[in-house]
Amino acid sequence: MQTYRNSEEMGAAAAVAVAEALREGLRQQDHLRMVFAAAPSQSSMLARLSGAESVDWSRVTAFHMDEFIGLPPGAPQRFGNWLDRHLFERIPLAAVHKIDPEPNPQRECERYAALLDEAPIDVICLGIGVNGHIAFNDPPVADFEDPLDVKVIELDEICRRQQLDDQGFASMDSVPRQAITLTIPRLLRADRLFCIVPGTHKKEAVRGSLQGPVTTACPASILRRHPDCTLFLDREADPDA
Repeated sequence: MQTYRNSEEMGAAAAVAVAEALREGLRQQDHLRMVFAAAPSQSSMLARLSGAESVDWSRVTAFHMDEFIGLPPGAPQRFGNWLDRHLFERIPLAAVHKIDPEPNPQRECERYAALLDEAPIDVICLGIGVNGHIAFNDPPVADFEDPLDVKVIELDEICRRQQLDDQGFASMDSVPRQAITLTIPRLLRADRLFCIVPGTHKKEAVRGSLQGPVTTACPASILRRHPDCTLFLDREADPDA
């Protein structure tokens, strides 16, 4: 765990660490595959990462970890569109594979799982939700032994409230009730995890993740069992600050 004075310092430090992991990986293999979270908590890190020097993005394939069901393709709140604006359109990636739920979310889960399974995932950049979720694995649906890699889930009310605050929806009624998410076992199979968590509203979720039992009541607590997960916090999110 690393704590910084504010979210900008946190994001800059996380970007340095992710970029070095990419450079190191590309020295050892021809191609890397990585997964990104889409949320304002990731903005400062992604802004710095997009300008990182000596990363050969032409040898990196990108995925993202979750997407709303029911929004129009061009909706700015869609996570794939958010990542286009904040990262994918800024760097010359080898390929970008985005989740497209319509018209058949279940078939899309199968398609995306097959893409993910074509080769190992080397790096994941993720956050922790107010309710302790990772990706859209909210406490009611989180499963540490999930047999699926990608699935359709119902968003819980705490998560939907966070989406209202984060993504610019006009009201709770306009926040989708379903989404597609990578499951927890799929996330944990990645070689390296970089978890970026700013803000006082995340403090209790971080406390549960670090200090509570490993339980689906706080899905991010399972990150303690990953062999290479680095947590970046700003002072507001640090439960001991």
